[in-house]
Amino acid sequence: MEANNEVAILVFPSKRFKLAHLIAALNARFNMNAKVPDHMTVPSHSTHDALEDERNQHIKIYVNGDIVPRDQAKVSVYDSGFMLGDGMWEGMRLYNGKWAFFDEHMDRLFNSCKAVSLDIGMDRAGILTALSATAAANDMSHDVHCRLMITRGTKVKPFQHPVLSQSGPTIVIIMEHSKPATSLQASGIRLATVPQVRGLPMSQDAKFNSHSKLNCVIACLQAEQAGADEGLMLDPHGFVNTTNACNFFIVRNGEVWTSTGDYCMNGVTRQKVIDLCRANDIPVHEKNYSLYEAYGAEEAFLTGTFGAQTPVATIDGKRIGDHDGLGPVSRRIRQLYADLVAENTA
Repeated sequence: MEANNEVAILVFPSKRFKLAHLIAALNARFNMNAKVPDHMTVPSHSTHDALEDERNQHIKIYVNGDIVPRDQAKVSVYDSGFMLGDGMWEGMRLYNGKWAFFDEHMDRLFNSCKAVSLDIGMDRAGILTALSATAAANDMSHDVHCRLMITRGTKVKPFQHPVLSQSGPTIVIIMEHSKPATSLQASGIRLATVPQVRGLPMSQDAKFNSHSKLNCVIACLQAEQAGADEGLMLDPHGFVNTTNACNFFIVRNGEVWTSTGDYCMNGVTRQKVIDLCRANDIPVHEKNYSLYEAYGAEEAFLTGTFGAQTPVATIDGKRIGDHDGLGPVSRRIRQLYADLVAENTA
């Protein structure tokens, strides 16, 4: 491939910008023009790839107490979530008619809404009633994914100040028949380290599961432009942190490593994996580590409510481990997690 004459200009706003960020920026800028190794010539994936289900074209959606057909589900253009990304959400899974880890998801939702002074207008029992009604209206009970969204509500004027939201919250519940695509487990996800980072808590705390996802969207775009499926994001100090959509784990010498959790979404699945490792004599560490350790890992996987545990095939074009799909440690963790979900939703 011929090199072009385009000049790459990288602007770094702070002298504290780390070398790791420079490497990430160069990866994202130049990997597009690199020769693609054979093990990377696979179709693009996402950790949210799901099997197609025609029934999802005819679902009913909960909007502020009403359950309406999909094409009639609407919110105001004055809504705080649409205008500003001012809201919180949860992704949950329904199995055997029961929501997996419902209490943990509600802990995060209510804590987040309290932190930003967003009054949900109902308690946990009210949320569960709304979820149950929506599931019943759709005749759903198993392999269901839900996105529960709560915004500050409709504004009286199109400006930022929260006092302009005067009619109470907007609550939307979308449920779909949803099973993760099996191809993800066979081929794994390709990650590219991106220059976009998860910031310090005093900018926007990454622990918020907020509607304001532009930070993650930018990271995903950077990864896509570098020829990868998702972006591996560093923390403000240059340590490996998370991806744009999921929490990130590696396995080295039989030990499971993940980030400190200071600069990433503290996912429910992430915590369950940590707890399962501790309960089953699998060494696990929440610690700072660099791309050096990530590149040399024996295994790597992502965690999230939808995909549970998804194997990582490559990071910046470097193959992780000598296996296809999940390695032995992550495969054991996936089975332990599946057993835990079954127990929780029995």
